[in-house]
Amino acid sequence: MKNNAMKIENLCKSFGKGDSKVDVIDGANFTLNKGEFVALVAPSGSGKTTLLMMLGCVLEPTSGKITIGEEVVYDNKWLVKDDRELRRKKIGFIFQHHYLIPFLNIEENVTLLPYQNKEDPKVVKPRVKEIMDYLDMHDKMKSMPSELSGGQNQRIAIARALANQPDIILADEPTAALDKQRAVSVVQMLKKITRERGVTIIMVTHDDRLLPYCDKVLTIKDKKIDIKTNEELKDAII
Repeated sequence: MKNNAMKIENLCKSFGKGDSKVDVIDGANFTLNKGEFVALVAPSGSGKTTLLMMLGCVLEPTSGKITIGEEVVYDNKWLVKDDRELRRKKIGFIFQHHYLIPFLNIEENVTLLPYQNKEDPKVVKPRVKEIMDYLDMHDKMKSMPSELSGGQNQRIAIARALANQPDIILADEPTAALDKQRAVSVVQMLKKITRERGVTIIMVTHDDRLLPYCDKVLTIKDKKIDIKTNEELKDAII
């Protein structure tokens, strides 16, 4: 249990009621370990965004159970007092576009979430400096997002996701706007983060070339979730 980052049990999501009811996810069961890099691969309209938003505790499931670390956060209802605080402290998000705040410099963008969590600046600043050094972006702290390339801004988005020291990072097609070389660079960086920092990353991707970098692949077919290990990746490509 202590090695578990997230455990999903019989997770279901439907929209509407009666004759208009639509089942999207039907009875998902899987466990992700700390430090795993997991791809979520599924056709458009299959429910992958719905699943990702449930895993991120943004969207309430219809039923089921979600355990993050050793804490049950959802069991047919939310068991946490403040789901926003849960997200701020335990979950990081990386999107297809970096969504950096254009009128804040890079340091201000990255430190924004820890400061919202009311962390001490004396603790936050050294942590952010370490992250920026780790991502080889230490010389961009005072730059504005408009002064950086797309790949650099995506690195800053990764730094922002790491700044609150999350257990889990959800990455929604983080390489979609990048060319192949930059996409591979970002994915290699994400894999390095899982290995060296013990963070579990779930990455939505349509790029089959990136799957060999992942430890597991989650797929959705006919509302059902399947999970395959690295050894089965070739058979997991949709």
